[in-house]
Amino acid sequence: MLKVLIIGAGPAGLMAADHLSSLSYQVTLADRMPSPARKFLMAGRGGLNLTHSEQPDIFLARYREAAGFLEAYLKAFPPEDLRAWCQDLGQETFVGSSGRVFPIAMKASPLLRALLQRLDQPGVTFLSRTTWTGFAENGSATFDTPEEQGKTIEADAVLLTLGGASWPRLGSDGGWTSALEDKGIAISPLRPANCGFRIGWSPLLTERFAGTPLKRLRMTVNGQSAMGEAVISSTGLEGGLVYAFSADLRSLIETNGSADFSLDLRPDLSLDQLTRKLGAPRRKQSISTFLRKAAGLNPAETALLREPGPLPDTAQGLAERIKDLKLTTHATYDMDRAISSAGGICLDQLDDGLMLKALPGVFAAGEMLNWEAPTGGYLLQACFATGLGAARGIDRYLSQHKG
Repeated sequence: MLKVLIIGAGPAGLMAADHLSSLSYQVTLADRMPSPARKFLMAGRGGLNLTHSEQPDIFLARYREAAGFLEAYLKAFPPEDLRAWCQDLGQETFVGSSGRVFPIAMKASPLLRALLQRLDQPGVTFLSRTTWTGFAENGSATFDTPEEQGKTIEADAVLLTLGGASWPRLGSDGGWTSALEDKGIAISPLRPANCGFRIGWSPLLTERFAGTPLKRLRMTVNGQSAMGEAVISSTGLEGGLVYAFSADLRSLIETNGSADFSLDLRPDLSLDQLTRKLGAPRRKQSISTFLRKAAGLNPAETALLREPGPLPDTAQGLAERIKDLKLTTHATYDMDRAISSAGGICLDQLDDGLMLKALPGVFAAGEMLNWEAPTGGYLLQACFATGLGAARGIDRYLSQHKG
């Protein structure tokens, strides 16, 4: 029986193990954590967003520069196939009002438990607390375990699914990059993605309003706008709307050293409508009370308006700042606070079966590859799709070279 070693027991690795075990390969899954899919379980605590139901062309565009590379894998395993795979594991899914797809259980644990039960069969072996350290001269994968340093495992094919570098305490710490660079594999540096951004808030905003949600925002970056929600933190701004622009903001910082963006705190009102409302007599009201009554701004939003400098003293000026609050960021949050990471194995290092061209018989999938996507189900969908794509590539490779 041919042997496949999968290093990394997250969504991509588990999907590959599921497919390869169904083809009667002997599969070994090695992971440095005590149990599999730690990050997957954490992602599902607030409601597991598996994928998205939007039109395929819109869906594919979410992957930005990597869309052309990922297209074949996403077409071979589209969102409807992921939903069918979940159903086959006994986990029904549904489409939410936003178009996002969730399991009815709204958790990752039932789906993971069902998958692990299916993988609990002869021919599938899990190795925990087994940290990959590279390849020996004979091609065997090398590992450190609590009992043994430099342990080797031989296999007919190896699949690397070690994840990116976000949430390192859950297993994906990006420590694999040097081992592949030593083999001549080109790696794009790992950077935070779907993350918050640091802003030099005033002490007032930091001390009084850290943790305050901003519920009705339009954010504009480089002429592109979107609606959503954000959260003021002690160090900057975070939340779903900010994550949607994280690639653009990070790129601007990398190019210019900073990134400018603007917030519209009252997107439901035009500039003229807001100006008329703010033209009402203020009388003896404090500015905070006046802005709450005339413009519907809460105290945190009023404090936010002061960040660029003193408030304008005209209705027109106030309205313009509310509709176009200009802010600047110079840095992302640290990697350990990012939802995902950008960078990884450069895509030109892989063939269409996701095998590393410089390392025959070694494949890679999931967040190790140099692609990124916003939250909304796109991250998991691409991890599952590339995991399956690599498993199919392994099957073709072994059929041609070992059959």
